[in-house]
Amino acid sequence: MDTMTTKTTAPAEGAHSATGTHTTHGYISDKDNYLARLKRIEGQARGIARMVDEEQYCIDILTQVSALTKALEGVALGLLDDHLKHCVVDAARVGGDEANSKIKEASDAIARLVRS
Repeated sequence: MDTMTTKTTAPAEGAHSATGTHTTHGYISDKDNYLARLKRIEGQARGIARMVDEEQYCIDILTQVSALTKALEGVALGLLDDHLKHCVVDAARVGGDEANSKIKEASDAIARLVRS
């Protein structure tokens, strides 16, 4: 099942749980934008596969791979920004183990992005 297109019933934008943290994800207000960007990225990936199948010039393919990588990085950075502004900030307000967990989670995600 494609989790990007699965529709779930979520609380209203900015809804909070009993612990004071968001019950929705930070990206939810931009969900349609993210989905549109990911569909374009999916089309770019298919285009690259077609270029390889048609045995196009290596440098042209590499140029498209670079563009695809940049597009994916843009989505990742946007999601990270939303996560920091919503999930991490809310957890920091609550404090304790939840805050430490969200900060570690964000740090780990940043480390993965930097390594890639």
